[in-house]
Amino acid sequence: MNRDLLRTMALVILGIFIVLLFMLRSLIAPIYLILTVIITYAFSLGLTDLVFRLVLGVESLSWYMPFFTLIFLVALGVDYSIFLIGRVKEEVPRHGTRAGVHKAVAATGAIITSAGLILAGTFAALLTGSIMGLIQLGFAVAFGVLVDTFVVRTMLVPAITVLLDKFAWWPGNLAHAVAKEAVELVA
Repeated sequence: MNRDLLRTMALVILGIFIVLLFMLRSLIAPIYLILTVIITYAFSLGLTDLVFRLVLGVESLSWYMPFFTLIFLVALGVDYSIFLIGRVKEEVPRHGTRAGVHKAVAATGAIITSAGLILAGTFAALLTGSIMGLIQLGFAVAFGVLVDTFVVRTMLVPAITVLLDKFAWWPGNLAHAVAKEAVELVA
């Protein structure tokens, strides 16, 4: 089971990475987008384990928890990332990296927040059931979606994008457009 779990997780992440490579035409952006999703997953799974073991006295998490939590959080996190970064790619050539990211977050923030709240509420409904594995899954995914919505997509991904500046888009054409705009602003 553990071997199948690790293989499936690796294939899911690799598949999403390949799609992001083609979509964003960048090597760096897909890497940090996937890393932020993995951080959200690890944090959510760790907190779920802590809450259920220490607070609720459950001996361990259900065996399928890591797998389904990863599938849901990766799919949702990457979906929100695509929406945000797609808008960033539109704004950066016109406004530069810092202002472009700011405009993209302002334009997509309400939509991502609304979608995150609705999705977290949907998974939180699993907390009302009587099957411990589904309660754990509902807690982990609802919490992970909230972290992804309010911390990762609104602060972490934009901050990384601004810090990396033109290197976030390497080796794509957007990196050259950002570098050209920086030269024009200085001149």
